[in-house]
Amino acid sequence: MRHGSAHRKLNRTSEHRRAMFANMAAALIKHEQIVTTLPKAKDLRPIVEKLVTLGKRGDLHARRQAIAELRDVAMVKKLFDVLGPRYKDRQGGYTRVLKAGFRYGDSAPVGVIEFVDRDVSAKGKDSGPTAEGGEAEAA
Repeated sequence: MRHGSAHRKLNRTSEHRRAMFANMAAALIKHEQIVTTLPKAKDLRPIVEKLVTLGKRGDLHARRQAIAELRDVAMVKKLFDVLGPRYKDRQGGYTRVLKAGFRYGDSAPVGVIEFVDRDVSAKGKDSGPTAEGGEAEAA
């Protein structure tokens, strides 16, 4: 019987799964679109949806809950300053999962998970400490 086993185990321990989804959620918040295997993308969706709901709430308790889940303060700041206000009028459904064929090496099904009204210029952009005052750009 499959009672009480709602999510996939993905051949990982529970600690590994929790850390993996925290890293994937931080990457999704940073780039607003990531490419991964389809089962991982489908399991990541409810985690990110709950984080965006916390970002919409915007209070200190929600911020601390998001930091406990994500463990990346810079991404929590983006979640509360950018994504929360962006989706304040939307009643859920902040992400979409698209099928993207099969991976070359092992034929694993690949999916793209992205925010619905995403900022196209955010993909690949680094928002780390060297992003603002780093090296001068070559002209």
